[in-house]
Amino acid sequence: MGNLAINEAFLQRVEMLQTVLKNNVAGLFGGNHKSKTFGSSCEFVDYRNYIPGDDITKIDWNAYARSEQLYLKLYLDERQLHTRIYIDASKSMTFGDGKKGEMALQIAATLAYISVCELDRVSVYVIRESEVTEVISSISGRERYFAEILKLNDIEFDGDCFISDGIMPSKVGYGDGLSVIISDFLTDNNYESAIDFLADKKRDLLCVQILTAEELNPKIRGKNIFYDSEHSEKSYRKNINKDIIKAYRLAAQFVQDRLRGYCNARGAEYVLVRDDKPVDEFFFEYLTELGVMK
Repeated sequence: MGNLAINEAFLQRVEMLQTVLKNNVAGLFGGNHKSKTFGSSCEFVDYRNYIPGDDITKIDWNAYARSEQLYLKLYLDERQLHTRIYIDASKSMTFGDGKKGEMALQIAATLAYISVCELDRVSVYVIRESEVTEVISSISGRERYFAEILKLNDIEFDGDCFISDGIMPSKVGYGDGLSVIISDFLTDNNYESAIDFLADKKRDLLCVQILTAEELNPKIRGKNIFYDSEHSEKSYRKNINKDIIKAYRLAAQFVQDRLRGYCNARGAEYVLVRDDKPVDEFFFEYLTELGVMK
C-alpha cells in the first residue's frame, strides 16, 4: 500500500486522541468497562489517584516522593476483558488507491490502543478466504502495544473473505469484551452467522463498514469494462448512464441498510466510514453519534 499505514506520526495522533478521549468518554461499547475491577496479581498495568478509603498498601510511595501526589498501583486480574479485532484482508479492500485497507489498519490500531488504555487485552486477526489468522496475540499495556502494533503493516490484502466461515470455528470468550469486524461488507458471502455467533456469546460487537467515495457516489460514465476486484477473470462491459447510476446508488444503500438493520436487531453497533476521512475525525464523529462523548 505504499506508505506504512502505522507509522510514528500516526501513533502520535493516536496518543493525542486517547488523551482527549480519556476524560470525555462515558461508557464505551455496552458499558462493560463500568464494572472493571483490578486484582492483586504481580502484573502492574497503570496508576490512578488515591481516594480516601483505598488500600494504602497499594500506594506507590516512590511516585509520592517525586510528585507529592498519592497514586495507587493497579494490577491485572483474571477477569480482564479481551478486545478481538477482525480485519477483512480480501482484495476488495484495495479498491481504488488502497485507502480502504489503510483505513482498516488504522481503525484497528486505534481501537487496540483505546482498549489497552482501558486495561483490556487485545488480539488482532485477519480474515482471508475461510481462515482467521492471528496477527497480534492477547497484548496488554502500552509497552506491549507499541512493540506489537507495527505488525499490522505486514498485512497483505488479497483473495476473497468468508467472514462467517472464518470467525465461527474460532474460540472466543463468553461475555468478556468487545469484538470488532472491519470490512467493506461488499460481498454475497454470509456474514450474518458471524454476527449471530458473537451476539450469542454475549460479546459487545461493532461492525465497521469502510467504503470509498467512488463506491458511495460513483462518477464514472459512458462505456466501460468492469472487473471483479476479488476474481479478476470475471468482467463485463456496460454503458453507464443516469439510470444505471440511480440503480447502483439504491443497491449500495440497500447493502448499508441491510447490515445496519442486522446489527441493530442483534444488539450490535454499526458504523459507516469513508476511506478519505482522517481516522481521528471518524472516532470523534462516531463517539458523538453514540452519545458517549461528554
